[in-house]
Amino acid sequence: MEHVDNIVGPKLQLLRAKLGLSQRALARKAGVPSSTVSLIESGKSSPSVGSLKRLLDAAGLSLGEFFSQESDLRPKVFFRNEELMEISKGDVCYRQLGHGQPTSLQILHETYQPGADSGRVPLSHEGEEGGLIIAGRLEVTVDDQIRVLKAGDGYLFSSQLPHRFRNPGREPCVVVSACTPPSF
Repeated sequence: MEHVDNIVGPKLQLLRAKLGLSQRALARKAGVPSSTVSLIESGKSSPSVGSLKRLLDAAGLSLGEFFSQESDLRPKVFFRNEELMEISKGDVCYRQLGHGQPTSLQILHETYQPGADSGRVPLSHEGEEGGLIIAGRLEVTVDDQIRVLKAGDGYLFSSQLPHRFRNPGREPCVVVSACTPPSF
């Protein structure tokens, strides 16, 4: 039984992520306390057959399918350009790598059109973020520090500091960034 306990949590987490559901949303659909999903996924609790069945029913999967479709539930490792999920478009375009995968890291391919910015109000959230400028120039403001970075330059800071981004150049700016925990 120990082998089953070791795979239930990670498989449930992958299934939930694949469906785009939060732990709370899955628990609500299944009619179980929201802490139940967290405890199972973290391996701190083994679900009863009844609890697991309710969770899987809410996810649209039978017990047999859950335990037999291992290859379907493995996390995706490689992504083609067209598989990046566009989560914002317009003058600032964000495309996310691995959308829906269970991870505490968010990786974005960002494009800022000339003059575009992340907004007049500085952003601030839990975590850390960093990025590398691939093409063009990007003005990065972090707290009271402002720098204009060019291709090959990068940034890394605590996301709790107020920050914003702006393309001061005449050509699009392309950035590959990472943020933990994910902010979108």
